[in-house]
Amino acid sequence: MAHFTVRFLKNVIGDQGKSCEVCQRTVDVDARDATEAASLAQRQFCELREIADWSLHADRIDVQPADFPS
Repeated sequence: MAHFTVRFLKNVIGDQGKSCEVCQRTVDVDARDATEAASLAQRQFCELREIADWSLHADRIDVQPADFPS
């Protein structure tokens, strides 16, 4: 199993009217691949926020491998 860091990102408009991306939460998971990591992180995000759909609080998900080379 590999270790992944999954970030839930939201696009927001700042005070100056510029769009920027804000990280709503970061979740670390162990999974076989990035697809499974995203699925596990989505469930965990929903449980933590007590919501049924992660997209209520984020616009996209970024999945990155977090394993350190040996």
